[in-house]
Amino acid sequence: MSVEEDATVREPLDLIRLSIEERIYVKLRSDRELRGKLHMPFSTVDDDHEDVRFSSFPRMPGISMKSLATTKSYLFRQAFDQHLNMILGDVEEVITTVEIDDETYEEIVRTSKRKVPFLFVRGDGVILVSPPLRTT
Repeated sequence: MSVEEDATVREPLDLIRLSIEERIYVKLRSDRELRGKLHMPFSTVDDDHEDVRFSSFPRMPGISMKSLATTKSYLFRQAFDQHLNMILGDVEEVITTVEIDDETYEEIVRTSKRKVPFLFVRGDGVILVSPPLRTT
């Protein structure tokens, strides 16, 4: 496949493929928003799954990288799939909640933010994915 063919957009998922290793915006159900880097992880596993090295992932406390690789090895071969399951890094999550004051019946909008170094996004909660702005 040539470089020119690799950079063309033939279907909607190609926009996401072209955004690998770039920051994207993801809107989720329940008024959640994510901004993070779409990771393309690389793993090296020998035939016996003895030697596992992950170049793109930070160590996650309480999780054995070896067992994770053997049970979920498909996750570590691509940054997203056709269901919009995604692996994001350096994520900022914004959660918006709306409450109604019992006395005044006014809407009280609250937002909370948190930073997450590494996040697996399940695709069934994804509403919208926006690639970075591209200029020609």
